[in-house]
Amino acid sequence: DVVETQEHYKSRWRSIWIMYLTMFLSSVGFSIVIMSVWPYLQKIDPTADASFLGWIIASYSIGQMVASPLFGLWSNYRPRREPLVISTAISVAANCLYAYVHVPRSHNKYYMLTARALVGFGAGNVAVVRSYIAGATSLTERTSAMANTSACQAVGFILGPVFQTCFTLIGEEGVTWKFLCLQLNMYTTPVLFGALLGVINIILIFAIFREHRVDDTGRQYKNINSDGEGSDVLDQNTEGSIDHVAVVALNILFFVILFVFAVFETIATPLTMDMYSWTRKEAVFYNGIILSAIGIESVIVFMVVKTLSKKTGERAILHAGLLIVLVGFFILLPWGKKLPNIQWQEIKNTSIPSTAPSEMLAPFWSLPELQLPSNHTAEPVGCPVTQTWCLNTPMIYLAQYISSDVLIGLGYPVCNVMSYTLYSKVLGPKPQGVYMGWLTASGSGARILGPVFVSQIYTHLGPRWAFSLICGVVVVSLLLLEIVYKRLIAFSVRYGRMQE
Repeated sequence: DVVETQEHYKSRWRSIWIMYLTMFLSSVGFSIVIMSVWPYLQKIDPTADASFLGWIIASYSIGQMVASPLFGLWSNYRPRREPLVISTAISVAANCLYAYVHVPRSHNKYYMLTARALVGFGAGNVAVVRSYIAGATSLTERTSAMANTSACQAVGFILGPVFQTCFTLIGEEGVTWKFLCLQLNMYTTPVLFGALLGVINIILIFAIFREHRVDDTGRQYKNINSDGEGSDVLDQNTEGSIDHVAVVALNILFFVILFVFAVFETIATPLTMDMYSWTRKEAVFYNGIILSAIGIESVIVFMVVKTLSKKTGERAILHAGLLIVLVGFFILLPWGKKLPNIQWQEIKNTSIPSTAPSEMLAPFWSLPELQLPSNHTAEPVGCPVTQTWCLNTPMIYLAQYISSDVLIGLGYPVCNVMSYTLYSKVLGPKPQGVYMGWLTASGSGARILGPVFVSQIYTHLGPRWAFSLICGVVVVSLLLLEIVYKRLIAFSVRYGRMQE
């Protein structure tokens, strides 16, 4: 009559914690270079433009979207340790490739594209992680475990740039090991650090991770790799159909949440370089500090939101989170009359409006540097004249930018955790592997379209169009939430087995 021994319980939760770590490292692999991709791309391949930047960032999610169902299928027939180790090893190798994209004499941007796509392919193991956690938790544990998984993923997305910030102290030149053709600088060291974390993750999977599969009551299956054995037990007390309207709506909402955050991370570096005349190093460093503060903010949010959801419910908190994100992007709209500094135009054409140096932030702007002869030894800063909107679009003040960062950093983790929690509750006790695969695909699709969208719109039309369209998308998602609000209830509540 014993449901589970103490030894089994400890082993099961140690394995689940390893899955939390794997999810976190997968997210870190995406975000650890977000702030430095653009300046690094400009350095290794001057032919690359902001549009190509969008494709590089999107390549990660393309790789993940392709790999997720493959690794998920693999884990159905073989021990999950196999796809977990192989996928992590692919990410390690891809990070090492990224550190060497400066070596080829040409087409460097395509090597960077390949490296990021392979990192994303390795991150396809999130489908294995989610399916394992769904199968290794009882009904009463599952919602909390899924919420913790999304929290680890969100923290990884936000804290990745923290590591990047630390490595900016190395500088753009750094140290060169000629015998390895390796440059250890602010661009390559973060990915090598990510590779080291991946190796540690593989070691922990071999040392601690164990296969566990339990039914809704927490009883362990004898054959952990067989979907057939024990399936009748798993399907007991699951009469009733899943509300697919609610499932589709939550997939759409999750898509929007990941979409706007992908836009937020992608645009940070180009926007600050254009608006505040920051150099590549300054943009990476200062944005990293800002996102570090947002990471601390998000950890506090995760601690508060679990307690708050017990009083107000997940739906109300999701609604509030989307409103906060909307306000965050609305603040980013340019309203004033002051134009950003135009890159090098102070030298070539004095008829083009230019902001006086005294009106800019002193640490980020130095007039004597711009008045030096154009001998290509100084890094050009400011809004490039090739972006025609720079000549007539007001600048976004630093106070606007920081305020927006704080609000988006508050709203995004709230929305992420609540969408996962609601999704898990709507699905109920039925097997969630396929449905979690859909959610992974929608998130990957958002991270594909987000960077491409913002790089194209921002480059050709400017921040006013880009952020106005984002605000419109969030408004539509709020309307969708209102329409399906009453349907976003737990499976057991829907069929009267529990009270909400």
